[in-house]
Amino acid sequence: MKRLFFVAFLAVLVIGAGVIPTAVQAKAVFVSIGGGPTGGTYNYFANGISLYVPKIYPEIKMSAEGSGGSGENIRRVHSGDFDFGLSYSVDIALAAKGQLPKDTTVYDKVRCLGYLYGAPAQLVVMADSPYKSGKDLIGKRVAVGNAGSGAALSAERFFRHMGVWDQFKPQFLGYSAAASAFKDGKIDAFWVLVGFPNASVIEAATMSKIRLIDVGKDAEATGFYKEFPYSSVTIPGGTYPGQTEDVVSFQDSTLLTSRSDVDTDVVYKLMKATWSKDGMEHMVQAHKAARAMSIENNFKGSSRPLHKGAAKFWQEMGISIPDNLKPID
Repeated sequence: MKRLFFVAFLAVLVIGAGVIPTAVQAKAVFVSIGGGPTGGTYNYFANGISLYVPKIYPEIKMSAEGSGGSGENIRRVHSGDFDFGLSYSVDIALAAKGQLPKDTTVYDKVRCLGYLYGAPAQLVVMADSPYKSGKDLIGKRVAVGNAGSGAALSAERFFRHMGVWDQFKPQFLGYSAAASAFKDGKIDAFWVLVGFPNASVIEAATMSKIRLIDVGKDAEATGFYKEFPYSSVTIPGGTYPGQTEDVVSFQDSTLLTSRSDVDTDVVYKLMKATWSKDGMEHMVQAHKAARAMSIENNFKGSSRPLHKGAAKFWQEMGISIPDNLKPID
C-alpha cells in the first residue's frame, strides 16, 4: 500500500513539473521561400506553398518573402537568405556559369525541385499604337519588370539580341506599377514574363484597349532560339479582354528551387505535400497556372541537378532521373 502511494506521489510530482511522457515531437524548422514582385505569379505560388506545407507538416514553419523575382531569388537562395525560391530555368543555368547580365558571380548552389508552369513573354502595347515588333520600340519607354527579376533579365536578353536594348528607355517597374504607368501614358509598352492570364495585363486591358506584340515572330526571325534555350508558345485569343487572335511568344520554365545544403528531409516533405493530389488542387486555387503542375511534368525544364530530397520524392513516384540532373552533393 505504501509502495502504491509512493508511486502515485511521484506521478503527481512528474506531472506537476510538466514532464509528461509523450511521443517525441518533431523539432520545428523555420524556412523561407522567395516569391516575386507585387502582381506577379511568383507571389501567388510562394504564398500558396508557404500556407499549405505547414498544414501537412506542422513542424515546418514557412514564410513567403517578396523579392525582385527570378534573378534575386537565385542570388538569395545561393547565399542562404532564402531556403527555397522560384526562378526561371534559363536564369538558373546562366547564373551557374557566372553569366547573368553585369554579374560574373557563379551561383552554383541552387538545386531544382520541380516544374511549376511555363512563363511566356508578353509585350503589351495600346491597341491603336503603330508598334508591330519589338524593333518598333526604339526610342520608346518600355517597362521591363523590377531590376533583377526574371522579366527584366529576359527582356534584356531579347532586346539586346535584336540590337534594341541600348536604343530605348527601359523602365524597371513591377507589374502593377507598370500597368498603372501604362494607363497614365507614362510608358509606351510593358513586358511581363509570367503565366497567363496575368493580373496586371488584365488590369491594363480593363482600363485601355491593348494588344500583345507577337514576340515569337521576332524570336524566330532573329535566331533567338538558337542562342537561348527558350521554347515557343501560343497565347490563345480571348486570354485578355479585347485580344481576339492567338499570339505567338516564347516561354521559360518556372522551377521551384532550393539550396544544396537545405535539409533533405525538409525538402522531401515539402515535395510530398506540394505535389500531392490535394496539394496541387490547393495550388490551382492559388493561381490557375498551377494546372501545369503534375507528376507527369515532374521536373521538366530543369537546368541544374535536383536536390537529394526532390530526387527521393520523384523516384518514389516512379520517375527516372537522367544523369545530368542526378544530385551531385
